[in-house]
Amino acid sequence: MDHHDTTEPKVVAIIPARYHSNRFEGKPVAPILGKPMIQHVYERALSVQLLSRVVIATDDERIADCVRSFEGEVVMTRADHASGTDRLAEAATKLDISEQDVVVNIQGDQPLFPAEVIEQVARPLLEDPTLPMSTLIYKIIRKEEIGDPNHVKTVFDRNNNALYFSRSPIPFQRDLNEVTEPTYYKHLGFYGYRKGFLLTFVSLPEGEWERFEKLEQLRALEFGYRIKVVLTEYDSVEVDTLKDLKRVEEILRREQD
Repeated sequence: MDHHDTTEPKVVAIIPARYHSNRFEGKPVAPILGKPMIQHVYERALSVQLLSRVVIATDDERIADCVRSFEGEVVMTRADHASGTDRLAEAATKLDISEQDVVVNIQGDQPLFPAEVIEQVARPLLEDPTLPMSTLIYKIIRKEEIGDPNHVKTVFDRNNNALYFSRSPIPFQRDLNEVTEPTYYKHLGFYGYRKGFLLTFVSLPEGEWERFEKLEQLRALEFGYRIKVVLTEYDSVEVDTLKDLKRVEEILRREQD
C-alpha cells in the first residue's frame, strides 16, 4: 500500500496560526508594510527550495479567509487543542503525507526567519531516518536572556542530542572563581518532526517536567525520544507586541530599500 517508501522523504512546512493571543489579539493578520504578517511568513517559506509544500494551520475563519485572499494553502484544525503540537499533528494527518516525511513547524509570528534555518532544522531528519525530532539553538549573546524565563536554555550531549530544556539558566555555575563562564544556548522555536513521530508524540501523556516548565519538548525527552539540536547563527525576531511589529517593519523596510 505505502508506495512512498522508496522515494526521498519530502519536507512540508506547517505554519500554525491562532487569532487569540494574550498579548496581541489578531496577531497573524496584523499588517506589516501593508501585508498581513502571516503572508510575510508564508511567502518567505515558499522561497525555501527544500520545501515541497507550505500550509497554514488555523482554527479561525478570519485567518483562513485572510490566507485564501493571498491564495495560500490553509487547513482547518479543531479549536480545542491543548498544545501547538496537537494542532500540528492534526494538520499533518489531514495533509495525507507519508510517515517518513519531515514536517517543519514555522511559527506564524516570525516573519523575518532566514531560509537557511529551515534547511538546518530539516537536514538531520533527512540524514538519519531513525531520528524523530530536531530543533534549533543559538548561542546566547545578550546577557539579559540568560536569566529570562521567556528564553529557554538547553544543554546537550557530544552528539548534539538534547539533554534538557529549561527556563532556568542551565548549566548552573557553582564556582564563581572559575575563569571561564559557561556558554549558554537558547532554544529557537523551529522544530522538525518525522511525520510518524508527531502522531506518537500526541498520544503520550503530559510529562512531569513538561508540566512544571510548560515546555512541550520535554515530553519527548521524558519518554526517551531523541531531539537533535542544531546550532544556528541566526537569531530570530518574534513578534509578541506592537513594539516588536514596528521593529520588524523597520527591518523589512531596510531590506527592501
